[in-house]
Amino acid sequence: MIRRLPWALLVVLVLAQICYPLTAGTTRAGLTTATVVLGCLLSVTHALLTRGTRTALALVAVATGGGFAVEALGVATGFPFGSYDYSGQLGPKLAGVPLIIPLAWTWMAWPAWLTAVRLTATPAVGARRRHAGRIALAAVGLAAWDLFLDPQMVAEGYWRWRDAAPALPGLPGVPASNYLGWLLFAVVLAAALRPLAGPAVDRTDRRDAPMFALYLWTYAASVLAHAVFLRLPASAVWGGIGMAVAAAPLAVALLRASRHARDDRGPAEPALSIDATT
Repeated sequence: MIRRLPWALLVVLVLAQICYPLTAGTTRAGLTTATVVLGCLLSVTHALLTRGTRTALALVAVATGGGFAVEALGVATGFPFGSYDYSGQLGPKLAGVPLIIPLAWTWMAWPAWLTAVRLTATPAVGARRRHAGRIALAAVGLAAWDLFLDPQMVAEGYWRWRDAAPALPGLPGVPASNYLGWLLFAVVLAAALRPLAGPAVDRTDRRDAPMFALYLWTYAASVLAHAVFLRLPASAVWGGIGMAVAAAPLAVALLRASRHARDDRGPAEPALSIDATT
């Protein structure tokens, strides 16, 4: 029963995200907070149940602790994201950072890492090249999510930049330096996770299906929500292209694996029949 907990948390998370565009004001802000907490709980719970205490603690230390540190640095100095401030809509702050913000890093860091592991499991490639490619893909897979996240949160007024220029075409209010900052920290996060978490995070198996579902749901739902419900078509395009770097090959890999599994089972055995004439 406890092994199904990640699936149960994923269902609740999906329902919360479906409700998001149907709400407004303080209700939407509260739902945002609840969604981030659920996402973090989902990722940490999955890491604990499938990889053990060491991995779960490493994820919290690197993504939650590191996320808070880099956000506090960003608020205080403007590095590496640019000069910005958080509003008071996302709950209590510490060092100018709402306490839920580091949880968002944790929420998506874990499925991004597992997606990268799944896509770089190529024995023909040397270990060093495979590890470097894994870190790069995990970083891109995480940082590309921000092409959806920041435009949405800025539109809601949850944070703002003091100087948003230069910005990507169609995404005013968010400087391009922010996305580079995300990519930089995502590389650091991915590089630090493996030494702390241990070899258990070097492989994936069927237990990781909830995390792959989370990553693909986040991608597809974000494109749809931004294009249709949130009226942010530019971020739907930018995020759709950026996150597809990891999401598209993951979907293809999972479909191929499913097809191969069906082929390996072969045709079903014919049902036993009795000829009444014999």
